[in-house]
Amino acid sequence: MSTKIFVAIDTPSLDAARSLALRVRHHVGGLKLGLEFFLANGQSGVRDLAEIGLPIFLDLKLHDIPNTVAKAVQALRPIEPAILTVHAAGGRAMLEDAKAAAPAGTKVVAVTTLTSLDSDDLRSVGVPGDPRAQVMRLAQLAMTAGIDGVVCSGKEVAAVRAAWPKGFLVVPGVRPADSARSDQKRVVTPREAADAGASILVIGRPITQAADPDQAARAIEATL
Repeated sequence: MSTKIFVAIDTPSLDAARSLALRVRHHVGGLKLGLEFFLANGQSGVRDLAEIGLPIFLDLKLHDIPNTVAKAVQALRPIEPAILTVHAAGGRAMLEDAKAAAPAGTKVVAVTTLTSLDSDDLRSVGVPGDPRAQVMRLAQLAMTAGIDGVVCSGKEVAAVRAAWPKGFLVVPGVRPADSARSDQKRVVTPREAADAGASILVIGRPITQAADPDQAARAIEATL
C-alpha cells in the first residue's frame, strides 16, 4: 500500500466510480466502496473496480444475528475484499463468526461509533457516556473477539492504538483543515489521524467533490 489514504467512492454509478478511481489511483492506497455502490452494482461492480489494481475496502457495516452475518460474509468470499466492515454492536459471537467466514486475506474490522454521532445522539438511542467511552468499550470487545481491528474517529484512535498496538485501525471522517465538516461531527485532519495511530484514512468528499480529485488526493498525501 503506497499511502494510507483510501478514497470513499460513494456513488451508485459504476461509470462515475470507475472514472474517479482511475483519476486518483496514483495518489491513494485503496478504494472504499459503500452501500450506495454495492446495492447498485453488486459483486460484478466490485470486480470491475478491482481490475484497476487497488485494494478494495467493502464498507457494508453488516449487523445481524451471527448466522446471518456469517452467511453474508461467505457470500462475499468470491470477491475477496481487502477490508470488510461489520458493526461491533452485533456482539462477540457475531464478530467471531464474521471473522471465521471471511477469506484468509480479508481484514474484518468493526465499526464502533459513527463519526456523524456525538454524545447527544448516543443518549437518544440509550447509550450513556461520551463517544470515547463507547468506542473503547466496543474496541475491547472486538479485540477479545479476535477480529482484525475497528473503525473509529480520529478523536479516539490514539486511545485505541494504546490499548490495541497491533490492531488495524480505520479512521473515517477525515477532513483537511480547510474543508467543510458536512455531516461529520468528530473530525480530525489527515496528519492528526496518521500521527495518532491510524492504519488507514478514509477520505471522501474532500477528494471526490474537488474540482481536480487527483490534485486534491496528491495535496492530502503530501501532508502525511
